[in-house]
This record gives sequence, C-alpha cells and structure tokens, in this order.
Amino acid sequence: MGELAIAGGKPVRSDSYPRWPEWSEQERERLLEVLESGHWWATGGTRVPEFERAFAAFNNVGDCVAVTNGTHAIEVALMAAGLGEGDEVIVTDYTFFASAAAVLFVNAIPVLVDIDPGTFCIDPAAVEAAITKRTRAVVAVHVAGHPADLDRLVEICRRHDLALIEDCAHAHGSTWKDVPVGSIGDVGTFSFQESKLMTAGEGGAIVVSDPILGERVRSFADCGRLPGEWFYSHYALGGNYRMTEWQGAVLLSQLDRFPDQNRARNENALWLNDELARIPGVYPQARDERCTSQGYYCYIVRIDEEEFGATRDQTRKALIGEGIPMAMSYPAVHTLDAFATVDGFAPRLRNRSGLPDYANLDLPESMKAARTTLWFPHQVLMGDRRGVSDVAEAMHKVSQHAHELRDPG
Repeated sequence: MGELAIAGGKPVRSDSYPRWPEWSEQERERLLEVLESGHWWATGGTRVPEFERAFAAFNNVGDCVAVTNGTHAIEVALMAAGLGEGDEVIVTDYTFFASAAAVLFVNAIPVLVDIDPGTFCIDPAAVEAAITKRTRAVVAVHVAGHPADLDRLVEICRRHDLALIEDCAHAHGSTWKDVPVGSIGDVGTFSFQESKLMTAGEGGAIVVSDPILGERVRSFADCGRLPGEWFYSHYALGGNYRMTEWQGAVLLSQLDRFPDQNRARNENALWLNDELARIPGVYPQARDERCTSQGYYCYIVRIDEEEFGATRDQTRKALIGEGIPMAMSYPAVHTLDAFATVDGFAPRLRNRSGLPDYANLDLPESMKAARTTLWFPHQVLMGDRRGVSDVAEAMHKVSQHAHELRDPG
C-alpha cells in the first residue's frame, strides 16, 4: 500500500468528508420567518412547541420539553425525578463530564462505575453492585449511540425502585428491539450541541411518557410555573432552561432530514465493522443484536496495542496523515481534575465528606477504553461507500506499517 503519508507517502484520501453541520434553504427560510415574526421567545411561540410535538412523536413518547442544552436536560430530569441532597446516582465512568456533573448540580452524589468492554456502555453488574440504601437513580449513557443493556437496567431499577434516566446525547435515532431509546427508562435526555447528530448549535430535549413526570419536567424547566396558572406564579424552585424559537426552527429542519442520514450511517457502519474486524488488533465497538438502529454520534474502535503493533496515539496520528478525520476519546470521569482534586467542586460544593474517593477508584475497563479507543466523527459514515472504504484502506495501511510507528528509528 505504499509508504505512510506521515513518512512522505501519498495519503489514502485527499477529498473531504461531508460538512457538518448540514443545512439547507429550509433552515434559512424558517429562521427568516422567526426573524420577521418579531417573536423570538419560546413562551407563546410556535416553533419550539412544533418541534417538541415532532420530536415526541419521533421518539414514541407522550411529551418532549425542549431546553437550553444537553447538560441542563440531565439536570432538569434529575430534579423532576425527585433527586436532591445526599441521594446517590449511579453513572458510568466513561462518558462526557456533564453526565456526572449534572448529578452534583442537584446536590446529589455521582457514584461512578465501570463499563462493558465490548459496547463501552455502563455495566449492569457494576450498577447492581454499587446500589446502597441511598441510591435513587441510574444515568445510563448510550455511548456512540449504542444503547446500554436496557433489559437488565430496567429490571434492576424496577427491583430496587430506582429512576432510570437515559442519556441519549449520542443516540438520536437509536432503537433497542425497535423501540426508540429515551422512551424505555423513566426519562430520556438529548443534546443538540454542534457536533451532535441533530444540531442547533446548542440545545437539548427531555422526553417522557408519564404525564405527571412530564408536568414536573416542564415546570422545573420554566421557572417552576404550571400550565394554565398565572404567569407570575411559581410552584417549584425551577430555573430558566427554555429553548429559543431560533433553535426550534433549525431543529425542525434537522429532524426532517435525519432519517435518511441515520440510515446511511447505519449501513456504512455495519459494512465498516466487517472490514475492520479482519485487521489484527482492531476491535470495532460491539453491536448487540437487540440494538436495531444505532445513532453513531461517532464510530469507535479499540486498538489492542500489542496485537496491532502500535499505540492508539501513534495509530491516530498516522490515520490523520492518511486524510481520515479523527475525534478524541473521553477521559475517564474519575481522572478529571474536577473530580480528582480536593477543591474541584468549589464553589458549588466545598465539603467533600461523604463523597467517594474519586481519584483512587479502580475502574479498569473505563481506563482501558479511554487509553485505547479511536473515535471517528460521524461525518465519515455520512457519504458514499468510498468514504468508509477509505477508512478501511487507511487502517489496513497503518497496520502494515505499525512496526515503523512503534520504532521510528
């Protein structure tokens, strides 16, 4: 396959992948309609409620509340589920910071647990082992759009009377046994930050089927108000987490084109799984047969560094040289300064008594995933088959030259 590009050879790919975010005249027209309406606030607006109805239907739930971002979506979901001071919430250690930080924002305690080494999602056995008399909820993150084992998690949560919150920031369009994620637990949360599979730059959503819980979600997201009551009545200590009409307008268009994008990502990812699995030391994220659609916020593979012949970071550098865009893996949450240092929670929380000793947690699978996984942005799955063929060719090429990366002399 020739010399590596980083050593002076010709790169596998010189063309760019599809742009992200994607937009069209539809977004432009809807934004202009909002501009000219003079009504940019969601309260009394039309675009945000229209998007909420459409996204609720897309996810097969009774209600959707659009909010400012995905972090706030988790925070509001926790408040609506009754979480507060001293309650323990079990969260995966291999996730974005916000999944655990949102727990602290409601004065609850994140209890970090390890992951399944195949799917990189929260390990149900680790969840069950971490339950104490103070445990009140589990936050299940669907990493790279692959659902956590929702059969086992639902059973565990029902048996222990725990709330199950699905963090679907990566999982727009993911389904578990043909049922949309977010609709299986008590509450589902989504992010519309710029890199996500649907985006308005920022934004989030909370989906829920139970009408009483849905009313609580909407109240906490809107300053503690209740539907039909006087505007200046406040019944709970809610905040202003409202989405704007601008974002609602953009997301309506994003949702219109999403099914075709999701179909293309799934088809290309399944083809790429088969191709990369043939390369020694390359292990694509496992896909459970119960996962009937995967959102693929990113495409993840694990590098067995001894078997492959080079480290993850050496491989990543070489792939970038071959014209393949790369994202970065999350670090394990418990290693982040905010969790590992004495004053990391200040000024929100200065007294760390009663909290786990995060810096000394032994969570080997999360650490291994953070150290050995390659993350490809979802754009590599959005084009034609040649786009993913180039990923496979580049990985084969790097594999053949791995010894040179390990020992450049």
